[in-house]
Amino acid sequence: MLKIDQYAYINRIADMHPIEKSILALATMVICLAFSAPLTSVLVILFMAVLSILVAGIPARFYLKLMSLPLFFLVTGVLTVALNFTTTSPDSFLWGFRIGRYWFGATGVSLALAGNLFLKALGAVSCLYFLSLTTSMLEIFAMLKKLRLPPLFIELMSLVYRFIFVLLETTDRIYISQASRWGYANIKNTYRSLGQLVTNLFTKSHHNSQMLFTTLMSRCYQGELNVLENSYTLSKRNLLMITFVETALLVTGLWSCGYIRFL
Repeated sequence: MLKIDQYAYINRIADMHPIEKSILALATMVICLAFSAPLTSVLVILFMAVLSILVAGIPARFYLKLMSLPLFFLVTGVLTVALNFTTTSPDSFLWGFRIGRYWFGATGVSLALAGNLFLKALGAVSCLYFLSLTTSMLEIFAMLKKLRLPPLFIELMSLVYRFIFVLLETTDRIYISQASRWGYANIKNTYRSLGQLVTNLFTKSHHNSQMLFTTLMSRCYQGELNVLENSYTLSKRNLLMITFVETALLVTGLWSCGYIRFL
């Protein structure tokens, strides 16, 4: 089991209603994405960090490690926004360089736009991390059933989620077997071993999927996996707190974007 799934079952707010946690995470993410204000995005990031670390009890080191995972992709993405090019005089560039007849550089506007986009994306990621670290997939599937989503869609999600662990377990076994035979002793062996690992991974995964389907059919599978679900009760106190927090974030976003003014 992945660490994320372990914490989803043992965190301090695991007994909180999944709908309450979903509303909190999704509403906060919508506010973060709706307002192009760095202050709102920073508040969302800090708020989700406080909820995950101090309230839910997720280890700070593990949470920060998770938050660092998408940084490479986010930085690569915002660089394309921050970098402009022109064939005329680059007087508006704060910094730039020339390749042939083209000037590449960054302006104050492009840097501000890139920074805002980076914070907004990181804020949205923090909301999804909060939901993933505090709510198990079984609870999410049960909640989707109550929302009357198509059963086929939920079953596909369940099977994909199951096969993530099958792929990880198969990969780990193949890698250990190869490493014990010096499969990664040098670069040449590494490339060859990786090719064999990918080939065997999909072969074994296909075999495991066929075995799983046969197992389900032998147990009278009718297109729906029924599992035991925990019973939860919506808390008025939690709903009021969520409403207060989301209202505060909404007012902050409106104020940061200049839609409202305070005396």
